[in-house]
Amino acid sequence: LFLTITGPNPNLEGYTIYGSALVTFGHYVIPYFILIRYVAGTILFITLLLYKWRRRHSSEYENIESFLEKNSLMPIRYTYKEIKKMTRGFNEKLGEGGYGTVFKGKLRSGPSVAIKVLRKSKGNGQDFINEVATIGTIHHQNVVQLIGYCVEGSKRALVYEFMPNGSLDKFIFFREENLHLTYDTIYNIAIGVARGISYLHYGCEMQILHFDIKPHNILLDEKFTPKVSDFGLAKLYPIDKSVVIMTAARGTIGYMAPELFYTNIGRISDKSDVYSFGMLLMEIASKRKNLNPHAERSSQLYFPFWIYDQLDKEKDIEMEDVIEKEKKIAKKMMIVSLWCIQLKPNDRPSINKVIEMLEGDIENLKIPPKPSLYPHETLEKICSGQTTLSEFISSSSNSMKIATNAPLDESI
Repeated sequence: LFLTITGPNPNLEGYTIYGSALVTFGHYVIPYFILIRYVAGTILFITLLLYKWRRRHSSEYENIESFLEKNSLMPIRYTYKEIKKMTRGFNEKLGEGGYGTVFKGKLRSGPSVAIKVLRKSKGNGQDFINEVATIGTIHHQNVVQLIGYCVEGSKRALVYEFMPNGSLDKFIFFREENLHLTYDTIYNIAIGVARGISYLHYGCEMQILHFDIKPHNILLDEKFTPKVSDFGLAKLYPIDKSVVIMTAARGTIGYMAPELFYTNIGRISDKSDVYSFGMLLMEIASKRKNLNPHAERSSQLYFPFWIYDQLDKEKDIEMEDVIEKEKKIAKKMMIVSLWCIQLKPNDRPSINKVIEMLEGDIENLKIPPKPSLYPHETLEKICSGQTTLSEFISSSSNSMKIATNAPLDESI
């Protein structure tokens, strides 16, 4: 095949090529067959990407639809258009978490609702399935109620009862006077959270392990009744199964049980939630965070150590603007929390025993052994200044990946 191309480049006029042709772009000359290959390759690459994207999202959607068909669920299924209308175009944002953004909405019948719009899933929609499967059919005064859900292509949303007082963390970590809670209220919140966890562990057909108990995930209604929420990391197991098999660690740093980091400490079970509750209980009793990365002394770094030392030496715990009765309530909560955060799972009480201890007399409570901050050698390095808290957390995360052979799921 002989083709002759003439173009704006005078050097190419009358240029004859065997079996090919040249295309000119200004001063650039490109063989025609190379241009064809480039365009065809680009189209093929884009087509492949679109195919893989559609296949992934189609598979995820089919996985969720299959789950919904197999389970006759109580919650109502809404369209995305209805969700958008409820929230007035996602106008009022209530908060944001590791798995989605929460907006305030209103049902046609009048009641306000909280609508969590989930982010795009990393897997096959498992976070959505976890929430619907976990709380879709359960009802307890200390567990947030799922009213409805939406699945429409890649769009997913969960509709919950609205909690006007928001999450617990703003009442214990912020010092505004209008957010002050009495110790009677704090004590009742602690009991309520424990009862909610007990229901999840022992009151359902399947045992539900939450794996992310923390102040941010405890919601408060208008009467400050606590509700356990955010089940994106939850796992369901038969009630008689005492040991849990997991392929990835899950939870929030600072509340995660040691066995989720290090396999040689003990096996994962319902005691992992007890540990998280203990950390929460310590924080609401003291109204401060347990870990302070900017602390200079070890007792400030890890508050439970300081609490233990004060209780062990029978010293009064200094607390501002607290009467004697409230000190007694706080002290009881702190002793119980120390039992909950024991290093080994077998040394921790069950959540039902925790409720019994909280409701009993403080005179019947013994001081537990001193809690450990994961491996003793790491703790010694932190206290002596050989390592920092951030380095400790980093090394803990690496150890976790080794122990579980899977990446860490962190909920913010």
